[in-house]
Amino acid sequence: MNVKVFYRDGVKSLLLVAALMLLQSCGFLKSKFGKGGKEESGIQNGEITATARKGFKQTTPAGMVVIPSGSFVMGQADEDIASSMNNMNRRVTISSFFMDDTEITNNEYRQFVNALLVDSVSVLGEEEIMAKYYPDTTVWKKDFAYSNGDPFVEYYYQHPGFDTYPVVGVSWIAATYFSKWRTNLLHDFQNKEGQFNSTGFRLPTEAEWEWAARGGRAVAKYPWGNPYTMNAKGCFLANFKPQRGNYDADGYPYTGPANAYNPNDFGLYNMAGNVAEWTSDAYTDNATAIVWDMNPQYNDPNEPRKVVKGGSWKDIAYYLQTGTRTYEFETETRAFIGFRCVMDNVNDRGGARARRR
Repeated sequence: MNVKVFYRDGVKSLLLVAALMLLQSCGFLKSKFGKGGKEESGIQNGEITATARKGFKQTTPAGMVVIPSGSFVMGQADEDIASSMNNMNRRVTISSFFMDDTEITNNEYRQFVNALLVDSVSVLGEEEIMAKYYPDTTVWKKDFAYSNGDPFVEYYYQHPGFDTYPVVGVSWIAATYFSKWRTNLLHDFQNKEGQFNSTGFRLPTEAEWEWAARGGRAVAKYPWGNPYTMNAKGCFLANFKPQRGNYDADGYPYTGPANAYNPNDFGLYNMAGNVAEWTSDAYTDNATAIVWDMNPQYNDPNEPRKVVKGGSWKDIAYYLQTGTRTYEFETETRAFIGFRCVMDNVNDRGGARARRR
């Protein structure tokens, strides 16, 4: 036998054995609950023999992408020019979840409003639906003094030309209710098909939103990674208020389509600019000091202020930073605040080491 061939095959065998031993030592080789075994009834011969139930496989919901679990240093990504001291850095860990790849659009939100007007009038009443859940189109006029917002008041939500633009004029309460309606819509379908229910839709926590915005980049100032708002060609990378108020310099004087510009490394569009986004967290200045470091969330139903992230078409670049946090009252509607939903990923709860399997 050729000595070189013998040596090469021997090295390969040793590497294979070493790899298997490493996987075993990390607990990656399954023995009891591994795939391929038949499903047991649960109890046999007086002993518990139950393994994983078959029939459930969580698929990525329409319009969403998988956000992997990970750990990062949450908080301000640059100098705190406002001296707010409300977002000091700390390391946190986030479990995997699904997230809408764009902000909820006018046409997507319209499905919700139309369904309420058809199915829930007898329960909620048309007056409540229109007052609480129908987008407040007057925000284009009332948010900005001495500005000609009348055309947007009339056209922005209803005209097909804006179907793929992010919905605005939606309160935190309405965004939360939309998430519940979306959950019920999916569960009703799954129940009819005899499927296990997926986890529900909800607003992202502040920490989830920030982890998703960074796109896996540990110290990303902006979702695209680099510390500048323009690329090498001089093109702006988000829809905001650049320069000294040249709103049109980035390509859109007001909002742009929800999938405008390039997505970040997780496949998410407009995690900076276009419209700021509601999160589920109540606002408090000292959140960093009181929330846990594993899937942190500050939930206070008695606090009407809710955290808003991402900056918008009317904001300067400081508000586009991944670590900048502001707030708005849960009942308020604005021409520059929208939202997107998330869903827990129960099929992939393992961390970075587990994903090496």
